[in-house]
Amino acid sequence: MSTDSVDATRDLQALPAIEIVGAHCADLMTAAAVKLGLFAGTEADQDLAEARILISALAGLIDASAPFLGGQHVGPLRDGLQSLQKAFREASLVPDAPGEGPGEAT
Repeated sequence: MSTDSVDATRDLQALPAIEIVGAHCADLMTAAAVKLGLFAGTEADQDLAEARILISALAGLIDASAPFLGGQHVGPLRDGLQSLQKAFREASLVPDAPGEGPGEAT
């Protein structure tokens, strides 16, 4: 095992699970926002199919981890998810039926 992978393993071992989940949620949110063209310079490269995947993955991660994270952590994550879902709906030429948008599985 290389020194870098040993260091990375120690770094992960030192972090609480809530921080790891939060970091991955932040990464998914950022990637979805980029795919939605919400960052300056990304508008022309909007890719709703890719955004749908990222938003759905984010929703799944939030739903799966919510019972363990507590309301003070889940609330802001759900707010971010809802903002991305709204931006997705606004960017879509043909809107999804209610409950069938990314991350809205019933």
